[in-house]
Amino acid sequence: MTTKTLPQGMVVLQRGWLSSNSVLLRGTDGWTLVDSGYVTKAGETLALLEATVRGEPIVRLVNTHSHSDHLGGNAAVARRYGCPIWVPEGLADPIGRWDEAALLLSNAGQRAEPFSYSATIAPGDTIAMGQWEWRAIAVPGHDMHALAYFEPTHGVLISGDALWEDGFGILFPSLLGQADAIAAAREALAAIERLPVRWVIPGHGAPFRDVAGALQRAWGRLEAFANDPRRIARNALRACVTFTLLQRGCMEEEELRTTLAGVELFQRALDWIELTPEEAVRWLGEELERAGAIRRAEGQWQAMLPA
Repeated sequence: MTTKTLPQGMVVLQRGWLSSNSVLLRGTDGWTLVDSGYVTKAGETLALLEATVRGEPIVRLVNTHSHSDHLGGNAAVARRYGCPIWVPEGLADPIGRWDEAALLLSNAGQRAEPFSYSATIAPGDTIAMGQWEWRAIAVPGHDMHALAYFEPTHGVLISGDALWEDGFGILFPSLLGQADAIAAAREALAAIERLPVRWVIPGHGAPFRDVAGALQRAWGRLEAFANDPRRIARNALRACVTFTLLQRGCMEEEELRTTLAGVELFQRALDWIELTPEEAVRWLGEELERAGAIRRAEGQWQAMLPA
């Protein structure tokens, strides 16, 4: 069976840079929400939810993984809708203790409001979301505890940051010295490849159907990282500095230099590519300006992407 659109009752709220996509799945008892965006965008998240569910209940909130752009709105959504939160089982301990380093918050200069979870999901579990049964798939690499969710009837995969149309999320565990994220990402891509996927709802970007093409691009990107691990650090710096700028709107160049020297994630990335904060500011300025991500004027960096 093939479809030109996602099945009725599957709604994707595509977001800007700071927030992941949110996925709403409608069932007879109400809606399931997958991922909730960034904490500073919680008001926007609630407005989008209200416009979509139109007074119907949100009966559960499910996360794909632990990063701030995916769970930052959890607390606000739970307050508004009274819904339980389900998380990947590997996140139970760091969320229970609210370990901001393990959740890639304090060590990445990012934020999320603490919340409590009601249930955990293990790889291989089948869970009801909307009117469908979804299987949890382990997709480590970007986050070692990440899960994707696969619905076999229509071949829909909610992939989080394990597979995008043109790549995948930053390989943080390697950069932070936690795990071999390249090997883990190979496992994740192989697991997705084994599934009869016909639609991918990624954590960022529009849903897409060219699964084979996306996997080919992801494998190519992964092998490029394996051949030159410094690419992991450069990728992380470009993306995370852009994220930081979008959080703050604009930054003085001296403030950015201080941030690069003071945040663990940035320090580790600079060590990998053997740059000082001063050298990194020059390199990043050229890179991000060329990409249209920033505008520089009189020592100030202005973010130019939609937040």
